[in-house]
Amino acid sequence: MSPECFTASIYKLWATLTKQLQNMTLSREVRRLENNWNNGQFPKHLEYLELTNLRGWAGQRIEFKFPIVAIVGENGMGKSTIIQSAAAIYKPPTGDIGFFASSFFPDTAWEELSGVEIKASVKEGTSSRIISVRKPTTRWRGIESRRERAVRFLDLKRILPIYSKTGYSRLAKRQYTEASATTFDSANLIRLSSIVGKSYTLAKQSTTSADANRKIPVLQTDGTEYSGFHQGAGETTITELLSLDIPNNSIVLIDEIETSLHPRAQRRLIRDLAEISRLKHVQFILTTHSPYILDELPIFARIQILNDLGNKRVVHGVSSEFALSRMDEENYPEIDIYVEDSSAKILVEEIIARTDLSLLSRVQIIPYGAANVGKSLGLMNHQNRFPKPTIVLLDGDQDSSDGCLVLPGSDAPERIIYEDLNQIGFPNVSTIISRSHSDLVNHCQSAMGLPDHHDWNKSVADNIVCGGNELWRALCRSWVENVYQPDQTNFLVVALRDKLQ
Repeated sequence: MSPECFTASIYKLWATLTKQLQNMTLSREVRRLENNWNNGQFPKHLEYLELTNLRGWAGQRIEFKFPIVAIVGENGMGKSTIIQSAAAIYKPPTGDIGFFASSFFPDTAWEELSGVEIKASVKEGTSSRIISVRKPTTRWRGIESRRERAVRFLDLKRILPIYSKTGYSRLAKRQYTEASATTFDSANLIRLSSIVGKSYTLAKQSTTSADANRKIPVLQTDGTEYSGFHQGAGETTITELLSLDIPNNSIVLIDEIETSLHPRAQRRLIRDLAEISRLKHVQFILTTHSPYILDELPIFARIQILNDLGNKRVVHGVSSEFALSRMDEENYPEIDIYVEDSSAKILVEEIIARTDLSLLSRVQIIPYGAANVGKSLGLMNHQNRFPKPTIVLLDGDQDSSDGCLVLPGSDAPERIIYEDLNQIGFPNVSTIISRSHSDLVNHCQSAMGLPDHHDWNKSVADNIVCGGNELWRALCRSWVENVYQPDQTNFLVVALRDKLQ
């Protein structure tokens, strides 16, 4: 085995172990659910959807690889369309609630749908069936071919406070009394208390003597009852969710699950749903903008919808940092790379960019200073003490150390790059920085006579009147393009890609 292959194999093994350690950070509830899933204990499962000519979808496949899947993306990317389509693909059991594509996707004064198809792979037992609900011209077809399954659809972002709902404000009068109530059983009361983080002694959905149809949530804590007119938005959201009847083997679709919930409550809610999923073999498909929701799920249970030059792109297995970076102006790196100084930082950027430019937006490169600091960081990395995937790089003039990779060459980056480029005439550098080629070469050769290699770049930059970082990046780029062999970059890029899996 070549040294390069051996190095790649070692870091693939390292990445696998790191991934296993990351999975250990999943909650007990999600790990137990994963065990059941891996043992094939879910008799019904929506495996994938393909949507065509529907709100910008053009046949892309969305796969659901876990009993709970979270879909993330910017507003307008089609997350709600996915869960509406999932609701429309099933036929309700007799007497149960049904959902239809014509209700979710109607013709209006502004739109007339045609050539639309919602295609799905539906697993039942050990076999899978392809289902197609479509609207080739004016009518929806395939409705009768749908498979039977209970569906629950909940759009949490549209749950209004009680006082904002039509017809409820008139009920907020002392003259009315409680007419009836459906009380939460002890299991649901415990779930409510656990998710919200308060100790409730009573929870119920009540009606008043003024209206037998409009239900009002009522909670009790510390001996005091209070209605939905005085509850927080998060309490109302969770009460509404827990009031939902969830049959065995059903599919539950929840839009914007994090609505009105603080981070801790979001995490507790996913753990609660994991228990429901495990015990009742229920499939959940969620939409979210929250990293806390994503972090609670295995990486293969996360889907991001991206805008790719006006087209929708489905990315399975995203990290929460990557998801955030694609929904925000700020970058949320998934991997930290520690290097000795700013010169090493620029060199690493050019090495990565030469092989896979897209990786640069997913990493944060941090100079650490002296080599002994890097070795200390490497030891921490070796002991898995960093909160996120980490790579520590030492300059080429350093010996290998636990938890560290070593930059190419057997000397400091400045010496390696200047000496290698000097042998081939510093190609393309003058063009990149718009300076005289002969002046550049003369000043580079002169600087190489200085005893301290850290002074070389500054000397050349001062003499040709160029920014030091601008010159160094041009030198690194030339070196990567003209000297560095493609297979030599693999040790770093392979390590990055494995950590991003």
